[in-house]
Amino acid sequence: MNISHKLIRYVIAYVFIISGLMKLVNEDLGNVFINLGLPFPLFLMYAVAFIEIVCGILILANKMVHQAVIPLIGIMIAAILLTKVPSLNTGFMQFAFNARLDIVMLVLLWVLYKWK
Repeated sequence: MNISHKLIRYVIAYVFIISGLMKLVNEDLGNVFINLGLPFPLFLMYAVAFIEIVCGILILANKMVHQAVIPLIGIMIAAILLTKVPSLNTGFMQFAFNARLDIVMLVLLWVLYKWK
């Protein structure tokens, strides 16, 4: 395993572990989930937080990486569709700006998924 593979794993693990923990400790994120109009928003938020933390730890520990990346890809796609696509109403550049980090994480997850 080379250094770039490790670095990608560490970066992805960091982002998702911290994102999951923030969903558990930041009350404002509950409002974000409520405002999305999804059913059972707080349950979904806690489920997403749990998945992010567990998958982030698995990736950090280099255990079941291939399997751990799959739900995170789903979370990133959902995040883009639910929170970034609506900004297309204000123009493509605004969408591209708002979605830039989500798209980067999605690409890094895909790279890690495809890495042999």
